[in-house]
Amino acid sequence: MGVMSMSNNSGLNKKVDGLVDKVAGKAKEALGKATGDKSTEREGKKDQVKGDAKKTVGNVQQNFEDTNRR
Repeated sequence: MGVMSMSNNSGLNKKVDGLVDKVAGKAKEALGKATGDKSTEREGKKDQVKGDAKKTVGNVQQNFEDTNRR
């Protein structure tokens, strides 16, 4: 299998960015819960939603890219 080149806007990159946001959001939410900081906890939850959205966009884009390669 050859090496696949990816642009900065590829679906795979967006999926990875989404995963990073989601993991960071979970950590931020846990920190907020542990310290009683509701603001940090809410930010963490927002980051998780943002990560899910990026991952969804990445999935759609990657499916579109795969369809165009055929």
